[in-house]
Amino acid sequence: MEQTNQEIIASLKENLSKVISGKPEAVEMLIIALCSGGNILMEDVPGVGKTTMAKALALSIDGSFHRIQFTPDLLPYDIIGSPVYNPKDGNFHFRKGPIFTNILLADEINRASPRTQSALLEAMNEGQVTVEAETHILGQPFLVIATENPIEYHGTYPLPEAQLDRFSMQVILGYPDEKSEMEILYSRKDRDPISSLKPVITCPQICKLQDEVKKVDIEKTIAAYMVKIIRATRKDPRIRLGASPRALLTLSRCSQAKAFVNGRNFVLPDDVKSLAVTVLAHRLVLENKAQYSGIKKQAVVQEIINQLEAPV
Repeated sequence: MEQTNQEIIASLKENLSKVISGKPEAVEMLIIALCSGGNILMEDVPGVGKTTMAKALALSIDGSFHRIQFTPDLLPYDIIGSPVYNPKDGNFHFRKGPIFTNILLADEINRASPRTQSALLEAMNEGQVTVEAETHILGQPFLVIATENPIEYHGTYPLPEAQLDRFSMQVILGYPDEKSEMEILYSRKDRDPISSLKPVITCPQICKLQDEVKKVDIEKTIAAYMVKIIRATRKDPRIRLGASPRALLTLSRCSQAKAFVNGRNFVLPDDVKSLAVTVLAHRLVLENKAQYSGIKKQAVVQEIINQLEAPV
C-alpha cells in the first residue's frame, strides 16, 4: 500500500530523531525546508551537531549526496566543475562538480572566500549553473545544507547579503540540555547511530510533497499580515537593510510547508509567527549603533512580531 504524505513525513521525522537528540524544533525546520524546496543554513559553535544533522537528512533520502569541506583555498570550479581537455578528440568537455547532486552539504561555508561562496548563488536560486556561457540544469530535488561557525571565530568570512538571502532559514542549534546530553553519550557508546540510518523517502516523493505544499491555502488576511512583517523590518530604525520581496515569498512558502507538515491545508497566523525569526533574521543588516550595542537580529524580529497584531 502506498504511503500517505503524513506517513512519509512521520517516517522522516522518526529517522532523524534517531540521530538528533533533544532538538525536535530543528528536526521540524529541516523537514519544512525540504518540503518547501528551500536551502538551510545552520550556525553555531563547533561540536553541537550541525554536520551530523545535515548528514542524517541526506542519508534519509534515497538520492545522491555530496559533501564539500569549504577551506580558504577552495575555488569556484572545485564546486561547479570545469572544462577538461580531451586529447583524443582535441576538445574540451565539461566535467561536473559536486554541486550536481540532490543534497549538497556545504560544510563550514564561511571558511571559503566570498568569490568561492558566490559559486552557489545561481544554483541555490535557479537550480542551474552556467559555465563558459553554457547552462547546465541541476537534478530535482536540489537542497543546499550549509553549516557555518560564528563570524567571531578565526578563519571565517562573513557570507554576502545576496547569499544569505538565498537561504530559506537559519537554524541555531545551541547546546543540548542535560537529559539529551546523556542520551547522546549512551547512544554513541558502541557505535554512531548515523551509520545505521536507511533511506525512508525517495526523490520523486520529495518532489510530490513540494507540489502538495504549493496547494496549501493562504487566507488574504494572513497574506497581509506577512506583508506587514516584511515592511516593518524596512522601517525599523535599528535595521539598515530590511527583508526583501524574496524573503516574503520564502516566509509564505515555509508557512505553507509548516501547515502541510502538521497535516493542515491552510496556514494559521501561528505558522507565520513561529517561522518569522528563523526565516527573516539572518537576512537583515543592523545599523552600526545597534550592532555594536549588542542587539541581536533575532530579538529585533521577535519584537516586531510582538508589536504587530495578528489576524484572528
